[in-house]
Amino acid sequence: MTEGHLSQRLGATVAIGLLLCAPAFARPLDVEDRHRLQSLTDPQISPDGAWVAYCVSTSRKDPDVDEDDIWLVSWNGRQSIRLTNTPSSEHSPRWSPDGHLLAFLTDRGDEKAGDQIWLIDRRGGEARQLTHFSDPITSFAWSPDGLRMVFSAEVQPPGQKANDESPHPIVIDRLQFKSDGDGYLRGERTHLFLLDVQSAEVTPLTSGDFNELQPAWSPDGSLIVFLSKRGEDPDATNNWDVYVIDARANSTPRPLTTGPGMDGDPDEEWGTRTPSFSPDGKHVTYVAYGAPEDAWFSLAQVSVVGLQQHDVHQPTAALDRNTFDPRWSADSQWIYFRLEDNLSVVLARVRVRDGKVERLTPPGSVISEFHASRAGRAGRIAVIQSTLSKPSELYAVEGKNLRRLTHHNDAWLQDVELADGRPIQFKSADATIIHGLMLLPSGEAAIGRKPTVLRIHGGPVAQHQNEFDFDWQLLAANGYVVVAPNPRGSSGRGYQFQKMLFGDWGHADVPDILAAADYAVSVGVADPQRLGIGGWSYGAILTNYVISADTRFKAATVGAGMGNMLAGYGDDMYVREWEIELGLPWQKSERWMSLSAPFLHADRITTPTLFLVGSEDYNVPPIGSEQMYQALRRLHVPTQLVIYPGQHHWIARPSFRNDRVRRYLEWYGRYLKPNEPKPD
Repeated sequence: MTEGHLSQRLGATVAIGLLLCAPAFARPLDVEDRHRLQSLTDPQISPDGAWVAYCVSTSRKDPDVDEDDIWLVSWNGRQSIRLTNTPSSEHSPRWSPDGHLLAFLTDRGDEKAGDQIWLIDRRGGEARQLTHFSDPITSFAWSPDGLRMVFSAEVQPPGQKANDESPHPIVIDRLQFKSDGDGYLRGERTHLFLLDVQSAEVTPLTSGDFNELQPAWSPDGSLIVFLSKRGEDPDATNNWDVYVIDARANSTPRPLTTGPGMDGDPDEEWGTRTPSFSPDGKHVTYVAYGAPEDAWFSLAQVSVVGLQQHDVHQPTAALDRNTFDPRWSADSQWIYFRLEDNLSVVLARVRVRDGKVERLTPPGSVISEFHASRAGRAGRIAVIQSTLSKPSELYAVEGKNLRRLTHHNDAWLQDVELADGRPIQFKSADATIIHGLMLLPSGEAAIGRKPTVLRIHGGPVAQHQNEFDFDWQLLAANGYVVVAPNPRGSSGRGYQFQKMLFGDWGHADVPDILAAADYAVSVGVADPQRLGIGGWSYGAILTNYVISADTRFKAATVGAGMGNMLAGYGDDMYVREWEIELGLPWQKSERWMSLSAPFLHADRITTPTLFLVGSEDYNVPPIGSEQMYQALRRLHVPTQLVIYPGQHHWIARPSFRNDRVRRYLEWYGRYLKPNEPKPD
């Protein structure tokens, strides 16, 4: 059988398989169905192993916010209790060591004061506010004896209060003076504080002109480990290190790691959790990133540092994959972690002494979070898992099997028709194998060529993976094939694959995107005359590169992107990363100009393009969208610019997220399905 015949047969087989998977009495998915979808996060097993606390997030219409509530489910899955139910969001549940109390963060007492620590008794009763701190609390941890907590809070500069209605002039003297979600940076610093649980008395633990984040206690309660970035000018590098400090006032922090790279993730972008002590108190585990000269193209590696000798080793290094979210086993011999590997994220564990790795969950899904308790020698593990066609739920790990604990989305799944998905792989122009995912339209016979949308992931170092995506499902429900390639620069395939994009944006990866379109056409799925493309963040930047290099796409959506890289320098929050990857603009002008091709060669673009961005986006600021819109408008290419007021890089308001996907459907429908009725 020839490759062409094999591809055609594959396309028909996938289509028939997806058609047979359709539920019997379900209806097509609608935009408003997002408000009934529930997302689960942050599982926390009780000290006795009998219960799991977790958060459930729901997009509300009124008020127009994502509402988080705390739930409990028994380990046998037979009892489920909604612990909080208020218009405010309650999150970050943490058990007291005796298991009687749950502490959590919420702003329900005073929205202007921000998140504070509250307590609720698992056995019943109303929640009570424990802290009344002057600034929002960002994270906290119980001491082993349950008598104290350590928490981190961002302290405002002198004379300036959080949410001050009469703000002072913004005076900038820092190298990094912007951060998405925070706005302009002045003298704000995050420090650690000790809290007496009985009296609610707060004692400062750290101070200074730098940040301390993600505190955790030693098993005996004498030490606290945390992340900090110090030096003559902390803004000049991303050199976060792991520090330890005595758990008493007026103590001096001591570094455990001293390498030039980033030890720990201050933004928890990958789900990386707090550095933590081994149960025997001899070591600390954390996630280290590679050499600083790799910028965001380095691997995330589970790492261990000795408390006394400060010897560092990385037991997962041989995997050549991103490994993150490390948690110790009860006997200090193993570290559990999440392993990102080609379209999937699985739960695994590594034996510290010899690097032996065991994968505990199969590929084909995404373990987004997990918690490992130390109840008994073996302990218990709970995970949050989703797939392309199943939203997140909570599962218990039993050996290498998963036992489902929650059923939050069962009724929703019975009501709506969803598309199943399949992994795909194909050759790029230079014969490099590229992987990705494909969803076919639901609710109709899926055989035959369909309008097709390529969705491009952000990052740039990230991957499309086997997890639930509401927007993809909505596109499929409206008759589109969704193709999600992982081009060069994507994670999940090792260091060398993701490093291929370094300094070569829009050149190394564009051929892979075009090959994805060719593949979808070659297997008889995509209509070559009705191809669309789009993405958010780097996915939008790459979309700009693609439509300026090739005119085959009849519609594009570009969310929070840019085409003029030079305009981003000093306007976004990535000065350090740009200087590492591209050099200083006045020294490496040709490189900067080369990567600004979509704007400088906008006259090559013929694709009707919709631009979208948040007005307060400091990650990829609005100027990137505004310039590209202005260029296409001047060139009489059909275009539109949508700005979401008050939104940062990620659109937070549910009504705006719904508006965005409606605009996707309308834009793609106008140019890929011009003769069909517009969606409601």
